[in-house]
Amino acid sequence: MTDLSTLVRPEPRAEAPPPEPRAGRLRRVAARLTPADRSVLWLYLLTRISLWITAHLARWLFPAHPGTREAAPVLAPFQHWDANHYLHIARDGYFPAGTGPWTSGWDNREAFFPGYPFLLRAVHTVVPDWTAAGLLISFVAGAVAVLALARIARAYLPEDAAGRRTAVLFLLSPCAVFLAAGYTEALFLAFALPAWLAAMRHRWALAAVLTALATTVRVSGLFLAAAVALLFVLSARSGKHWRAAGWTLLPALPPAAYSWYLHAHTGDWMAWKHAQERGWYRTFHTPWEAWTNTWHGAFERTQSTGYAAMFQAELAAMLVGLALVAILLRRRRWPEAVYVALSLWALGTSYWYTSVPRATLLWWPLWIGLEAVSLRRPWFTTAYLCVAAPVTTIVALTFLTGRWAG
Repeated sequence: MTDLSTLVRPEPRAEAPPPEPRAGRLRRVAARLTPADRSVLWLYLLTRISLWITAHLARWLFPAHPGTREAAPVLAPFQHWDANHYLHIARDGYFPAGTGPWTSGWDNREAFFPGYPFLLRAVHTVVPDWTAAGLLISFVAGAVAVLALARIARAYLPEDAAGRRTAVLFLLSPCAVFLAAGYTEALFLAFALPAWLAAMRHRWALAAVLTALATTVRVSGLFLAAAVALLFVLSARSGKHWRAAGWTLLPALPPAAYSWYLHAHTGDWMAWKHAQERGWYRTFHTPWEAWTNTWHGAFERTQSTGYAAMFQAELAAMLVGLALVAILLRRRRWPEAVYVALSLWALGTSYWYTSVPRATLLWWPLWIGLEAVSLRRPWFTTAYLCVAAPVTTIVALTFLTGRWAG
Protein backbone atom coordinates (compact mmCIF):
# COMPACT_ATOMS: atom_id res chain seq x y z
CA MET A 1 0.00 0.00 0.00
CA THR A 2 1.28 3.41 -0.90
CA ASP A 3 2.12 5.67 2.00
CA LEU A 4 0.01 8.82 1.54
CA SER A 5 2.58 10.80 3.44
CA THR A 6 4.96 10.34 0.55
CA LEU A 7 2.39 11.75 -1.90
CA VAL A 8 1.11 14.75 0.04
CA ARG A 9 4.10 16.70 1.15
CA PRO A 10 3.82 20.00 2.99
CA GLU A 11 4.81 22.96 0.88
CA PRO A 12 7.98 24.66 1.98
CA ARG A 13 7.36 27.67 4.21
CA ALA A 14 7.81 30.91 2.36
CA GLU A 15 10.53 33.06 3.77
CA ALA A 16 9.54 36.52 4.96
CA PRO A 17 10.69 39.22 2.57
CA PRO A 18 13.59 41.27 3.86
CA PRO A 19 12.59 44.57 5.45
CA GLU A 20 12.42 47.43 3.01
CA PRO A 21 15.38 49.79 3.38
CA ARG A 22 14.58 53.18 4.80
CA ALA A 23 15.71 54.87 1.62
CA GLY A 24 13.26 52.71 -0.30
CA ARG A 25 10.40 53.70 1.97
CA LEU A 26 11.25 57.36 1.54
CA ARG A 27 11.32 56.98 -2.25
CA ARG A 28 7.94 55.25 -2.14
CA VAL A 29 6.46 58.11 -0.10
CA ALA A 30 8.01 60.71 -2.40
CA ALA A 31 6.56 58.90 -5.41
CA ARG A 32 3.06 59.56 -4.05
CA LEU A 33 3.66 63.31 -4.20
CA THR A 34 2.48 65.02 -7.35
CA PRO A 35 4.51 67.82 -8.95
CA ALA A 36 2.00 70.25 -7.41
CA ASP A 37 2.65 68.74 -3.98
CA ARG A 38 6.40 69.03 -4.37
CA SER A 39 6.02 72.65 -5.46
CA VAL A 40 4.09 73.42 -2.28
CA LEU A 41 6.65 71.68 -0.08
CA TRP A 42 9.48 73.56 -1.78
CA LEU A 43 7.66 76.81 -1.07
CA TYR A 44 7.19 75.72 2.55
CA LEU A 45 10.91 75.03 2.92
CA LEU A 46 11.84 78.43 1.48
CA THR A 47 9.55 80.26 3.90
CA ARG A 48 11.07 78.27 6.82
CA ILE A 49 14.54 79.33 5.73
CA SER A 50 13.36 82.94 5.53
CA LEU A 51 11.95 82.76 9.05
CA TRP A 52 15.09 81.16 10.47
CA ILE A 53 17.18 83.93 8.92
CA THR A 54 14.88 86.48 10.56
CA ALA A 55 15.25 84.72 13.92
CA HIS A 56 19.03 84.66 13.61
CA LEU A 57 19.26 88.37 12.80
CA ALA A 58 16.71 89.30 15.48
CA ARG A 59 18.84 87.87 18.31
CA TRP A 60 21.77 89.99 17.14
CA LEU A 61 19.99 93.25 16.26
CA PHE A 62 17.34 93.32 19.00
CA PRO A 63 18.91 91.97 22.21
CA ALA A 64 16.88 91.89 25.41
CA HIS A 65 19.31 94.33 27.04
CA PRO A 66 20.68 97.27 24.99
CA GLY A 67 24.45 97.45 24.81
CA THR A 68 25.03 93.73 25.30
CA ARG A 69 28.07 92.34 23.49
CA GLU A 70 26.91 88.75 23.14
CA ALA A 71 23.93 87.51 21.16
CA ALA A 72 21.33 85.28 22.74
CA PRO A 73 21.56 81.52 22.12
CA VAL A 74 20.53 80.28 18.68
CA LEU A 75 17.14 78.94 19.78
CA ALA A 76 16.37 81.75 22.24
CA PRO A 77 13.98 83.57 19.83
CA PHE A 78 11.60 80.62 20.04
CA GLN A 79 11.63 80.21 23.83
CA HIS A 80 8.65 82.37 24.74
CA TRP A 81 5.21 82.13 26.39
CA ASP A 82 3.19 79.06 25.44
CA ALA A 83 6.29 77.21 24.27
CA ASN A 84 7.53 77.30 27.86
CA HIS A 85 4.20 76.05 29.19
CA TYR A 86 4.34 73.03 26.90
CA LEU A 87 7.96 72.39 27.84
CA HIS A 88 7.12 72.40 31.55
CA ILE A 89 4.21 70.01 31.04
CA ALA A 90 6.28 67.64 28.91
CA ARG A 91 9.19 67.69 31.34
CA ASP A 92 7.43 67.75 34.72
CA GLY A 93 3.83 66.70 34.07
CA TYR A 94 0.67 68.57 34.96
CA PHE A 95 0.90 68.40 38.75
CA PRO A 96 4.57 67.95 39.71
CA ALA A 97 5.31 67.14 43.34
CA GLY A 98 1.69 67.59 44.37
CA THR A 99 1.40 71.17 43.16
CA GLY A 100 -1.70 72.45 41.41
CA PRO A 101 -4.31 75.22 41.34
CA TRP A 102 -4.21 75.26 45.13
CA THR A 103 -0.54 76.33 45.04
CA SER A 104 0.43 80.00 45.22
CA GLY A 105 1.85 81.27 41.92
CA TRP A 106 0.45 78.34 39.95
CA ASP A 107 0.98 78.69 36.18
CA ASN A 108 -2.43 77.25 35.18
CA ARG A 109 -0.79 74.68 32.93
CA GLU A 110 -3.87 72.46 32.89
CA ALA A 111 -5.38 74.99 30.46
CA PHE A 112 -3.27 73.32 27.75
CA PHE A 113 -4.44 70.04 26.24
CA PRO A 114 -2.02 67.09 26.47
CA GLY A 115 -1.50 66.11 22.82
CA TYR A 116 1.39 68.44 22.07
CA PRO A 117 3.24 67.98 25.40
CA PHE A 118 2.91 64.20 25.06
CA LEU A 119 4.45 64.27 21.58
CA LEU A 120 7.11 66.73 22.74
CA ARG A 121 8.19 64.35 25.48
CA ALA A 122 8.37 61.49 22.97
CA VAL A 123 10.47 63.49 20.48
CA HIS A 124 12.71 64.68 23.32
CA THR A 125 13.88 61.10 23.80
CA VAL A 126 15.57 61.46 20.39
CA VAL A 127 16.27 65.22 20.31
CA PRO A 128 17.87 66.19 23.65
CA ASP A 129 17.13 69.91 23.46
CA TRP A 130 13.50 70.68 24.36
CA THR A 131 13.20 73.74 22.15
CA ALA A 132 14.74 71.95 19.18
CA ALA A 133 12.32 69.06 19.72
CA GLY A 134 9.38 71.47 19.63
CA LEU A 135 10.66 73.15 16.49
CA LEU A 136 11.08 69.77 14.80
CA ILE A 137 7.46 68.88 15.61
CA SER A 138 6.22 72.15 14.15
CA PHE A 139 8.44 71.80 11.08
CA VAL A 140 7.16 68.34 10.17
CA ALA A 141 3.56 69.09 11.16
CA GLY A 142 3.60 72.34 9.19
CA ALA A 143 4.68 70.48 6.06
CA VAL A 144 1.79 68.03 6.45
CA ALA A 145 -0.64 70.88 7.10
CA VAL A 146 0.33 73.03 4.13
CA LEU A 147 0.28 70.02 1.82
CA ALA A 148 -3.25 69.12 2.98
CA LEU A 149 -4.38 72.73 2.64
CA ALA A 150 -3.15 72.85 -0.96
CA ARG A 151 -4.99 69.62 -1.76
CA ILE A 152 -8.21 70.95 -0.23
CA ALA A 153 -7.82 74.15 -2.26
CA ARG A 154 -7.37 72.15 -5.47
CA ALA A 155 -10.56 70.24 -4.65
CA TYR A 156 -12.52 73.49 -4.28
CA LEU A 157 -10.99 75.69 -6.96
CA PRO A 158 -10.74 75.05 -10.71
CA GLU A 159 -7.11 75.97 -11.47
CA ASP A 160 -4.25 73.54 -10.91
CA ALA A 161 -2.07 76.29 -9.42
CA ALA A 162 -4.72 77.20 -6.82
CA GLY A 163 -3.15 74.95 -4.20
CA ARG A 164 0.24 76.59 -4.43
CA ARG A 165 -1.18 80.11 -4.37
CA THR A 166 -3.35 79.26 -1.36
CA ALA A 167 -0.20 78.04 0.37
CA VAL A 168 1.48 81.37 -0.41
CA LEU A 169 -1.36 83.33 1.17
CA PHE A 170 -1.31 81.05 4.21
CA LEU A 171 2.46 80.90 4.76
CA LEU A 172 2.81 84.69 4.45
CA SER A 173 -0.19 85.46 6.66
CA PRO A 174 0.34 87.86 9.58
CA CYS A 175 0.68 85.20 12.29
CA ALA A 176 2.57 82.62 10.24
CA VAL A 177 5.48 82.72 12.71
CA PHE A 178 3.43 80.58 15.10
CA LEU A 179 3.47 77.73 12.60
CA ALA A 180 7.23 77.48 13.11
CA ALA A 181 7.39 78.08 16.87
CA GLY A 182 6.83 75.47 19.56
CA TYR A 183 3.10 76.14 19.56
CA THR A 184 0.14 73.90 18.73
CA GLU A 185 -1.10 75.53 15.53
CA ALA A 186 1.01 73.43 13.14
CA LEU A 187 0.31 70.14 14.92
CA PHE A 188 -3.41 70.86 15.14
CA LEU A 189 -3.59 71.63 11.42
CA ALA A 190 -1.56 68.52 10.62
CA PHE A 191 -4.49 66.53 12.02
CA ALA A 192 -7.40 68.86 11.20
CA LEU A 193 -6.74 69.51 7.51
CA PRO A 194 -6.20 65.85 6.54
CA ALA A 195 -9.31 65.07 8.61
CA TRP A 196 -11.32 67.53 6.54
CA LEU A 197 -9.84 66.17 3.35
CA ALA A 198 -10.87 62.64 4.40
CA ALA A 199 -14.37 63.85 5.29
CA MET A 200 -14.70 65.49 1.86
CA ARG A 201 -13.95 62.08 0.36
CA HIS A 202 -16.45 60.39 2.71
CA ARG A 203 -13.74 58.40 4.46
CA TRP A 204 -15.48 58.81 7.79
CA ALA A 205 -13.42 56.44 9.91
CA LEU A 206 -10.16 58.15 8.93
CA ALA A 207 -11.74 61.58 9.39
CA ALA A 208 -12.92 60.62 12.88
CA VAL A 209 -9.53 59.27 13.97
CA LEU A 210 -7.70 62.39 12.72
CA THR A 211 -10.28 64.68 14.33
CA ALA A 212 -9.89 62.80 17.60
CA LEU A 213 -6.15 63.41 17.42
CA ALA A 214 -6.86 67.10 16.80
CA THR A 215 -8.97 67.22 19.98
CA THR A 216 -5.96 66.04 21.98
CA VAL A 217 -4.11 69.18 20.86
CA ARG A 218 -6.66 72.00 21.14
CA VAL A 219 -10.26 72.47 22.15
CA SER A 220 -10.75 73.69 18.58
CA GLY A 221 -10.82 70.01 17.68
CA LEU A 222 -14.35 69.88 19.05
CA PHE A 223 -15.36 72.63 16.62
CA LEU A 224 -13.87 70.56 13.82
CA ALA A 225 -15.77 67.52 15.09
CA ALA A 226 -19.03 69.46 14.87
CA ALA A 227 -18.24 70.50 11.29
CA VAL A 228 -17.34 66.94 10.27
CA ALA A 229 -20.53 65.60 11.90
CA LEU A 230 -22.63 68.16 10.01
CA LEU A 231 -20.89 67.28 6.75
CA PHE A 232 -21.67 63.63 7.46
CA VAL A 233 -25.37 64.40 7.96
CA LEU A 234 -25.54 66.53 4.81
CA SER A 235 -23.77 63.80 2.83
CA ALA A 236 -26.10 61.00 4.00
CA ARG A 237 -27.34 58.97 1.06
CA SER A 238 -28.24 55.46 2.21
CA GLY A 239 -28.60 53.14 5.16
CA LYS A 240 -25.09 51.85 4.52
CA HIS A 241 -23.82 55.39 4.83
CA TRP A 242 -25.43 55.77 8.24
CA ARG A 243 -23.57 52.75 9.58
CA ALA A 244 -20.57 55.03 9.89
CA ALA A 245 -22.45 57.45 12.16
CA GLY A 246 -20.78 56.06 15.27
CA TRP A 247 -17.44 57.38 14.09
CA THR A 248 -18.67 60.94 14.55
CA LEU A 249 -18.66 60.35 18.33
CA LEU A 250 -15.02 59.31 18.52
CA PRO A 251 -13.55 62.85 18.74
CA ALA A 252 -15.38 63.43 22.04
CA LEU A 253 -13.35 60.71 23.80
CA PRO A 254 -9.95 62.50 24.18
CA PRO A 255 -11.42 65.66 25.80
CA ALA A 256 -13.58 63.46 28.03
CA ALA A 257 -10.53 61.44 29.08
CA TYR A 258 -8.57 64.63 29.80
CA SER A 259 -11.44 66.03 31.88
CA TRP A 260 -11.54 62.76 33.82
CA TYR A 261 -7.80 62.97 34.45
CA LEU A 262 -8.08 66.55 35.70
CA HIS A 263 -11.04 65.64 37.90
CA ALA A 264 -9.04 62.83 39.46
CA HIS A 265 -6.35 65.32 40.46
CA THR A 266 -8.35 68.48 41.19
CA GLY A 267 -11.95 67.37 41.77
CA ASP A 268 -12.99 69.68 38.93
CA TRP A 269 -14.34 68.27 35.65
CA MET A 270 -13.77 71.62 33.90
CA ALA A 271 -10.37 72.36 35.41
CA TRP A 272 -8.90 73.23 31.99
CA LYS A 273 -11.60 75.85 31.42
CA HIS A 274 -11.23 77.34 34.88
CA ALA A 275 -7.46 77.53 34.39
CA GLN A 276 -8.05 79.60 31.25
CA GLU A 277 -10.34 81.88 33.22
CA ARG A 278 -7.75 82.41 35.96
CA GLY A 279 -4.76 82.91 33.69
CA TRP A 280 -6.13 84.56 30.56
CA TYR A 281 -9.32 86.46 31.51
CA ARG A 282 -11.52 83.93 29.71
CA THR A 283 -14.47 84.32 32.07
CA PHE A 284 -17.73 84.44 30.17
CA HIS A 285 -18.90 87.83 28.94
CA THR A 286 -21.46 88.65 26.30
CA PRO A 287 -20.07 89.31 22.81
CA TRP A 288 -20.83 93.04 23.04
CA GLU A 289 -19.10 93.27 26.44
CA ALA A 290 -16.02 91.54 25.03
CA TRP A 291 -16.01 93.88 22.03
CA THR A 292 -16.36 96.94 24.26
CA ASN A 293 -13.57 95.87 26.61
CA THR A 294 -11.25 95.12 23.70
CA TRP A 295 -12.12 98.45 22.07
CA HIS A 296 -11.25 100.31 25.26
CA GLY A 297 -7.91 98.51 25.43
CA ALA A 298 -7.20 99.35 21.80
CA PHE A 299 -8.23 103.02 21.59
CA GLU A 300 -8.99 104.52 25.00
CA ARG A 301 -5.36 104.82 26.20
CA THR A 302 -5.93 102.40 29.05
CA GLN A 303 -3.02 100.20 27.92
CA SER A 304 0.55 100.75 26.83
CA THR A 305 1.04 101.23 23.10
CA GLY A 306 2.25 97.64 22.66
CA TYR A 307 -0.87 96.15 24.22
CA ALA A 308 -3.08 98.66 22.43
CA ALA A 309 -1.66 97.57 19.08
CA MET A 310 -2.37 93.96 19.96
CA PHE A 311 -5.96 94.76 20.88
CA GLN A 312 -6.35 96.57 17.56
CA ALA A 313 -5.16 93.37 15.83
CA GLU A 314 -7.68 91.36 17.87
CA LEU A 315 -10.53 93.59 16.69
CA ALA A 316 -9.40 93.39 13.06
CA ALA A 317 -9.16 89.59 13.20
CA MET A 318 -12.62 89.36 14.77
CA LEU A 319 -14.09 91.43 11.93
CA VAL A 320 -12.39 89.18 9.40
CA GLY A 321 -13.88 86.14 11.13
CA LEU A 322 -17.37 87.58 11.20
CA ALA A 323 -17.16 88.48 7.51
CA LEU A 324 -15.93 84.96 6.74
CA VAL A 325 -18.88 83.37 8.56
CA ALA A 326 -21.32 85.64 6.71
CA ILE A 327 -19.82 84.66 3.34
CA LEU A 328 -19.86 80.96 4.20
CA LEU A 329 -23.50 81.16 5.24
CA ARG A 330 -24.39 83.04 2.07
CA ARG A 331 -22.75 80.33 0.00
CA ARG A 332 -24.45 77.60 2.04
CA ARG A 333 -21.16 76.19 3.24
CA TRP A 334 -22.78 75.12 6.48
CA PRO A 335 -20.08 72.85 7.97
CA GLU A 336 -17.27 75.38 7.45
CA ALA A 337 -19.52 78.16 8.80
CA VAL A 338 -20.17 76.11 11.94
CA TYR A 339 -16.45 75.52 12.46
CA VAL A 340 -15.49 79.19 12.20
CA ALA A 341 -18.56 80.41 14.11
CA LEU A 342 -17.84 78.14 17.07
CA SER A 343 -14.26 79.38 17.11
CA LEU A 344 -15.46 83.00 17.12
CA TRP A 345 -17.94 82.29 19.90
CA ALA A 346 -15.24 80.75 22.10
CA LEU A 347 -12.84 83.62 21.44
CA GLY A 348 -15.43 86.39 21.50
CA THR A 349 -17.12 85.67 24.83
CA SER A 350 -14.26 86.28 27.26
CA TYR A 351 -13.47 89.51 29.08
CA TRP A 352 -11.61 90.73 26.03
CA TYR A 353 -10.33 89.13 22.86
CA THR A 354 -7.21 87.00 23.15
CA SER A 355 -5.45 85.06 20.39
CA VAL A 356 -7.97 85.81 17.63
CA PRO A 357 -5.20 86.70 15.10
CA ARG A 358 -3.50 83.37 15.81
CA ALA A 359 -6.82 81.59 15.33
CA THR A 360 -6.99 82.86 11.74
CA LEU A 361 -4.34 80.26 10.93
CA LEU A 362 -6.88 77.56 11.76
CA TRP A 363 -9.62 78.94 9.47
CA TRP A 364 -8.73 77.13 6.25
CA PRO A 365 -11.87 78.48 4.45
CA LEU A 366 -10.33 81.95 4.82
CA TRP A 367 -7.20 81.12 2.83
CA ILE A 368 -9.08 79.22 0.18
CA GLY A 369 -11.59 82.06 -0.04
CA LEU A 370 -8.82 84.63 -0.52
CA GLU A 371 -7.40 82.51 -3.32
CA ALA A 372 -10.85 82.34 -4.91
CA VAL A 373 -10.94 86.13 -4.89
CA SER A 374 -7.50 86.28 -6.53
CA LEU A 375 -8.73 84.02 -9.34
CA ARG A 376 -11.45 86.54 -10.17
CA ARG A 377 -9.29 89.61 -9.55
CA PRO A 378 -5.63 88.96 -10.45
CA TRP A 379 -4.48 92.18 -8.78
CA PHE A 380 -5.66 90.91 -5.38
CA THR A 381 -2.63 88.69 -4.72
CA THR A 382 -0.24 91.58 -5.23
CA ALA A 383 -2.31 93.84 -2.99
CA TYR A 384 -2.51 91.13 -0.31
CA LEU A 385 1.25 90.55 -0.30
CA CYS A 386 1.98 94.28 -0.15
CA VAL A 387 -0.12 94.53 3.01
CA ALA A 388 0.75 91.17 4.55
CA ALA A 389 4.53 91.34 4.09
CA PRO A 390 5.20 94.22 6.52
CA VAL A 391 2.61 93.00 9.01
CA THR A 392 4.00 89.46 8.93
CA THR A 393 7.52 90.80 9.43
CA ILE A 394 6.51 92.97 12.39
CA VAL A 395 4.58 90.14 14.07
CA ALA A 396 7.50 87.76 13.57
CA LEU A 397 9.94 90.26 15.08
CA THR A 398 7.72 91.04 18.06
CA PHE A 399 7.48 87.33 18.83
CA LEU A 400 11.12 86.46 18.16
CA THR A 401 12.38 89.37 20.28
CA GLY A 402 10.11 88.67 23.25
CA ARG A 403 7.80 91.62 22.69
CA TRP A 404 4.66 89.75 21.56
CA ALA A 405 2.65 90.17 24.76
CA GLY A 406 2.68 93.95 24.67
